[in-house]
Amino acid sequence: SSSECDTIPGRQAMASCLFLLKQFSEVLIYLDSIKSYCFHEDEFNWNLGIAKANAGQYKDAEAALLLVQSEKYRQEYGYLSWLARCYIMNGKPRAAWELYVKMETSGDSFSMLQLISNDCYKMGAFYYAAKAFDVLERLDPNPDFWEGKRGSCVGVFQQVIAGKEPKETLRDVVAMLRNTSNPQVEYIIRTIRKWAKDNGVVKI
Repeated sequence: SSSECDTIPGRQAMASCLFLLKQFSEVLIYLDSIKSYCFHEDEFNWNLGIAKANAGQYKDAEAALLLVQSEKYRQEYGYLSWLARCYIMNGKPRAAWELYVKMETSGDSFSMLQLISNDCYKMGAFYYAAKAFDVLERLDPNPDFWEGKRGSCVGVFQQVIAGKEPKETLRDVVAMLRNTSNPQVEYIIRTIRKWAKDNGVVKI
């Protein structure tokens, strides 16, 4: 109504409606307009963070989510998964991995591994994608997980050759490959070891 549309509750109501309709760019118009009044509220920062992430504004989304203080909220999978995605999109895959490591083994931790593996792969963070696919494959022998791990390990190898990852990372890659009983493993390991030997990397 005209008497409510320019009030803080009115704008929150519009943002909530648009949030449910998944019109996140519109949500942000309303939330940004009342940010200075609500920046200390956990619920506001949670909603703002998820809306920003859905709009692809991952740096702002990460900042908003980190403002949430409630331990109850900070332990919920919805919060952790969005924060992990923001970390990965902002070039901090290790921070996302550490969120997973702190989780207890559950269906949520399995879902977190899937998120990390796929988002890291998409962003070229192949080392952490490989770590996540490696755990997934040990939990569930789905051939898709092997294919993801194989692609990630080869991606790490390419990054080492290009000087974008330290050569010592290849030790972890070979150890992860050894967790898989697949005839392709030996060929990949032989290729990595030959390059490592030719480039002065020992004990691969």
